[in-house]
Amino acid sequence: MDHNVITIVSGLPRSGTSMMMKMLHAGGMSVLSDGVRTADVDNPKGYYEFERVKQLEHDRDWLIDAQGKAVKIISALLEHLPSGYVYKIIFMRRPLEEILASQRQMLIRRGEPTDRVSDDRLAALFRQHLAQVEAWLSERPHIEVIYVDYHDILENPDEQVTRINQFLENVLDVQNMTDVIDASLYRQRL
Repeated sequence: MDHNVITIVSGLPRSGTSMMMKMLHAGGMSVLSDGVRTADVDNPKGYYEFERVKQLEHDRDWLIDAQGKAVKIISALLEHLPSGYVYKIIFMRRPLEEILASQRQMLIRRGEPTDRVSDDRLAALFRQHLAQVEAWLSERPHIEVIYVDYHDILENPDEQVTRINQFLENVLDVQNMTDVIDASLYRQRL
């Protein structure tokens, strides 16, 4: 794999980004993660996050350290990626109803309110956001994107892992990637 490329795992929160980071790591890719957010009941296998990502709009100095590695960046922050780097983005997709149910359960476990915005309104906002992000990504010549469906990974892991590996220049251990897929963590089924 080109060591100048930054591999990004993105999508909406609760769309399977942590699972994909774990898969890439198991496949032999170095990941940029600081361990600040530790595993919990909502992500028992870990979050694979890097705190400085949250400041991407103003702090981009860390991107040089992300070259040749995978880093998780939620879709809302992608627009702050500067040109000057080459990015390969694995964009996770999952039905909005499942994402919302998963977020709701996480808020309930944390004792936070779940009724600030209705599910219908939030789903509409998410749909609009995803359309904007996909349009923005399609206009960036320095960004390659593969869209990966969460359900497809669970239902056809060999096919999806092969597809991801091809996107990343066939450098990953596909068996190790497949072995870490844990369907028991698919808890918000609709």
